[in-house]
Amino acid sequence: MKASKLLPFLAIIALFSFTSCSTDSMEDETLNAIEVPVAPQAKQIEIEIMELINAYRINEGLNPLQNHSTVKAVAFTHTDYMIEVNNVSHDNFFLRQQSLQANASANVVSENVAYGFNSAASVVNAWLNSPSHRENIEGDFTDFDVSAEKNAEGKWYFTNMFIKR
Repeated sequence: MKASKLLPFLAIIALFSFTSCSTDSMEDETLNAIEVPVAPQAKQIEIEIMELINAYRINEGLNPLQNHSTVKAVAFTHTDYMIEVNNVSHDNFFLRQQSLQANASANVVSENVAYGFNSAASVVNAWLNSPSHRENIEGDFTDFDVSAEKNAEGKWYFTNMFIKR
């Protein structure tokens, strides 16, 4: 084959080779850059939320979920973020999912968020009265944890995360 015909072919192969390596490297860097902070100590409202969810699951014939400090730490980062931006959301869920896959051996990750409820019972009841949130509570998971934090005005923000290992 003539060099003039071979050169474009080699250039394309080289381009794909560099693109592939670059993408893999970026993904590895992203996963390695996801640091999990130390989980704060559980608040009474968080303990009550987990107890209510597990009581509901047991009543429904489902396995109780184990609390997990890495899940709590990741949930806390999102609750803190929601307070910072003053918005309840699932923003950047894929980063929390990747972090739990890398740091907690999670195969499946899901979350519920909420704002403004004043008690564990009120937020859990709201989640149970919402089909998509209830689906997470009833899901095939092994572990969970919750973060509840107040903003400067004293309003609660909640992130409840579930994983299956």
